Amino acid sequence: MSSPSSEKPLPLPCIRTRIKICGLTREQDVDAAVAAGADAIGFVLYAPSPRAVTPQRAAELAARLPPFVTPVLLFVNESASNIIAASALLAGATIQFHGDEAPAECLAATLGGARPFLRAARIPLGDGAARFDLVKYADDYSKAQAILLDAHVDGYGGGGKAFNWSLLPPSVASHLVLSGGLTPANVTDGILQVRPRCTTLAVDVSSGVEADGPDGHPQRGIKDADKIHRFVAAVRAADAQLAKNPHEFLPAP
Repeated sequence: MSSPSSEKPLPLPCIRTRIKICGLTREQDVDAAVAAGADAIGFVLYAPSPRAVTPQRAAELAARLPPFVTPVLLFVNESASNIIAASALLAGATIQFHGDEAPAECLAATLGGARPFLRAARIPLGDGAARFDLVKYADDYSKAQAILLDAHVDGYGGGGKAFNWSLLPPSVASHLVLSGGLTPANVTDGILQVRPRCTTLAVDVSSGVEADGPDGHPQRGIKDADKIHRFVAAVRAADAQLAKNPHEFLPAP
C-alpha cells in the first residue's frame, strides 16, 4: 500500500471554458459569435458606453440566438425597476452588474435572485491586485452565479485593460469569469493561470475582438469575425493543455 506522500493528486475536472462575446451592436456580429461557438452574447445597457444599445435593440439582436446561447444584459448603477423592465423583454437573459451595486441591490433587481446574475469585481491594476480580497468579495456576493473579474479603470463598463492574473488568490471557491484586456494572443495564458484557482472559469471579451479602424484603433461595438474565431480557438487550446496535465498549472501555495 502506497504512503500518502507518494499518492498522485486527484485530477482537476476537465470542464470546457465557457465564452462570452460582449458589446455587440450588429446582427452580423451576433451571427459570427454564434458561428464561432460562443456560449453567451453580451449587450451593454449603459448609455454612456460607445457600445450601448437600448433594451429594445438588445431584444431584437437576442432574437437571433439559437437555443442554449445566453443573452447577458450589462447594467451600471441602474435602478431595479429599469432592470426588471428591460429584463422582461429577454426572458432568458442573465444580468451583469458592472457598477457599485451592493448585494441587496443585485437581489432586488433580479427578484430575489430568481434571475441569474453576474457581479463584476474591479481588480486594481499593477501590484494592487494582490490587495483585493477576492475571497471576501465572492462571499459577499454569494448569490451571484459567478464573479466577473475586470480591471479597475476610470469609468465603468470595461476599459480593455488586463490586470495581473498571477496575483489572484490561489484558491477561490466560486465560479469566475475572466475579463479585462483579453485577446486571441493572451487568453490561453489567462486561462492557464486562473482556471486552477477556482471552481469553474469562463472568459469574456469585447475590445479584444473588435475590428480595427482606419487609425489602427478598435472600432467600439464593431466586431471582427476572424478575431472572434481566433479567440475561440485560443480558448480551446488552453482547455486542451489543461486536459493533458492540469496539475502543471496549479499556482504555488
